[in-house]
Order: sequence, then C-alpha cells, then structure tokens
Amino acid sequence: MYSNKQIWNVSYPIFLGLLAQNIINVTDTAFLGRVGEMELGASAMGGLYYICIFTIAFGFSTGSQIMIARRNGEQNYAAVGPVMIQGVFFLLMLAAVLFTFSRLFAGDIMRLLISSDDIWQATMEFLDWRVFGFFFTFVGVMFRALFIGITRTKVLTLNAFVMAVTNILLDYLLIFGHAGFPEMGIQGAALASVIAEGVSILFYVIYTRITVDKEKYALNHFRTFDINLLKRVLSISIFTMLQYFVSLTTYFMLFIAVEHLGQRQLAVANIVRSIYVVMLIPVNSLSMATNTFVSNSIGAGHVDQVLSIIRRITYWSVGIMAVFVLVLCLFPSEVISVYTNDRLLVEASIPSVYVIAGALLISAVANIAFSGVTGTGNTKAALYMELVTLFFYALFIYIAGMRLHLPVAICFLTEVIYYVGLLLSSTIYLRKAAWQNKKI
Repeated sequence: MYSNKQIWNVSYPIFLGLLAQNIINVTDTAFLGRVGEMELGASAMGGLYYICIFTIAFGFSTGSQIMIARRNGEQNYAAVGPVMIQGVFFLLMLAAVLFTFSRLFAGDIMRLLISSDDIWQATMEFLDWRVFGFFFTFVGVMFRALFIGITRTKVLTLNAFVMAVTNILLDYLLIFGHAGFPEMGIQGAALASVIAEGVSILFYVIYTRITVDKEKYALNHFRTFDINLLKRVLSISIFTMLQYFVSLTTYFMLFIAVEHLGQRQLAVANIVRSIYVVMLIPVNSLSMATNTFVSNSIGAGHVDQVLSIIRRITYWSVGIMAVFVLVLCLFPSEVISVYTNDRLLVEASIPSVYVIAGALLISAVANIAFSGVTGTGNTKAALYMELVTLFFYALFIYIAGMRLHLPVAICFLTEVIYYVGLLLSSTIYLRKAAWQNKKI
C-alpha cells in the first residue's frame, strides 16, 4: 500500500510543475489584459484552438503514461524506453501534420467561429506564431509521461520553472518592446510561449542524459519504428486522444457562445478561464498521481488496494481545493485584479468566479475518480463516460449561450453539470464494472 508520504512525494512536484507552467497562461493573460480587451479576447480564442490540437498529443501521452506505469509496476523496466521513444517519433510526425493543417485551414475555421473581424484578425496574428509550438509541446508530453510513469516527478517542477521564467521575461520584452526588442503585442505573447517551450525540451534532454539510467530503461536503444508497439500504445491512447480532443472542443463551444455576447463578455470569460485553470492545478496534479498509482498497483498485483488509493487521494484533493476556493470567494476582486486594472471588467467577472468556485469543489472528487478509471487501462469506458457527460454540457451551452444569450456567469454553470456527470459515471464504473483484470 502506498503511504501518504509516497503519494505526496509524487504529487507535489507535479503540482509545482503545473503551477509554474500555468504561470505562462497567467502571464500572457495579465500582460495582454493591459494591452486591450480585443487582444485579451483574441488570445483566448487562439489559445483554445492551440489547446484543442495539443490535447490530441496529451491524450496519446496519457495512454503512454499508463503503459509506462504498468511496466514500471511489473519491474519490466526495459520495456519503458521503447514506449517513450516510439511515442516521440509518432508525435513529431503528428505535429508536422497538424502544423501544416493549421497553417492552411485555421483561418477558415476561426472565421466560421468568430463574428468580430477585429478579434478574428488578432486571433490569426496570435496563431501565426503559436502553432510552431506543436513541435516542442508534442515531445514535451512524452517526457512528462516518462517521469510520471516511473514516479520521478521532481524534474517536472524544475522544467516548468525554467519554462515559466523564460516566458515571463520574453513576454515583458516582446509584448511591450522593452530593452530594444520589437513591440509585437499579441504576436509577442505567442512567440514568447513557443521559445519557452523550446527551452523546456532542451532542459528535458539535458536532464535525462545526466540523471536517468538509460540502460535500465532502454532509453539508449534507438531502434527502427516499431509499428506493433505503436499499435499497442494506440489501443489505449486512441480513446484518451479522442476524449481530450472532444472535451476541449466542447469547452471551445462555451467561448464561441460567449464571443457572440460581445467583446467585454469574451474578456471576462478569458480572465475567469485563466483563474479556473490555475485553481485546478492541485486537482490535476493529484489526478496524474492517481493515474500512475492505480496503474503501478495493478501492475504489481495489488488490485485490492486501488479503491483505497483513490479514496485517500480524494481526501487530499477535497481538503486542498476547499482552501483554494475559500481564498477565491473571500478575495475575488484581488484575484481578478492580477489580470486587469479595469475596475468595470473586474466587477463584471465576479459572478462568474463564484460559479466556478462551486464547480471546483465538485471537480476535486470527480477528477480523482475519473483518473482512477483511466488508470485501470480501460480508456474506452472513460471515453464513453466523457461523451455522455459532454452531451449534456454542450446542450446547456447551446440553450443558455447560443439560443437564450444568457450572461457569461450562467454559461459557466455548464462546468457544474460536467463534473456532476463525470463523478456519477466514474463512481458507478469503479463500484460495478469488472476492471480488475484489464490487460494492457
């Protein structure tokens, strides 16, 4: 049985890593919030397009992480490296395909979704630079899968710190044109993020070469492309790839609906989204740890410990999130003021902040339970749960945002619907389904 100390030792570096990494999002939003509402809204639309594409790679890496953790639990360490190496090859090819697709068709796609010509133009200026990041982030998620899978997570904190510092410095220089750099505005934010992601990969490569036992994990055995291994990884990953992509594209619907409500409402939504993502960091870090601990436990033959692990991590998640939500509800104006000095925009954002506070409390339980499901290796079941839940999520957005044009705070209630659905379906699966003997 994993102790609380072991859970903490794996989880807190992931938490710090995600925190440092999300400083990039906070920094971009905070800086652009001082450039103008149009730039703030455009960065939201462009950023969500980027994240929707990125989630395809992240879904593949989640499946790879499950397999790496299972092999690590089995002490079959030599099988870890091939999963990592084949994953990098595959994702680099996928990055090239999606980069080309984005350069050719992103403008037409965004034209269909954005009603304002000014916001569309600014969004495309952002994406013209941002899509170069695919080549770096697609490789980066495989390094994350490797280190989380073998429970060596401290490197994630170091890496994210380096990336965050790089991004903050370049945001300051490139958005506003300080120290002789060109004043690039929204394009500067995109370029800064791409360079920071490139620095992140360089750090991972150097750290791996210096500190990881490459012989033990067979990371030094660069073999030809192994289609059979790729098929085995994809048998797990394809469902997480679809799950994350569908989830984020459905989330994109929320911003499409809000964009039609006006520039001010879109700016509010981007600020609240950034706060939401930051507040989710402790839950997301514990979710990743849950995924790894469940898969490692099954690989080590300790299936009977899985539900106990999920329960204990849930207690951690709820306790930490309760503190975060309390601070958010007591000082909403102060938190929002990090992103903008426009008092009217701050006041307009407060109702939405209270709504996401409720969603965050439910997420503290729902995300851990759902990660327990994916950790068993039954990613197909997880995909089905996500699809059913997202149907109701999308239906609410369509009615509240696109048909009735209700305020953005009401639109954010769809997050509550999402997490309630995810919690109910995950609980039923873990209690009733025969997941104990799932082979991967």
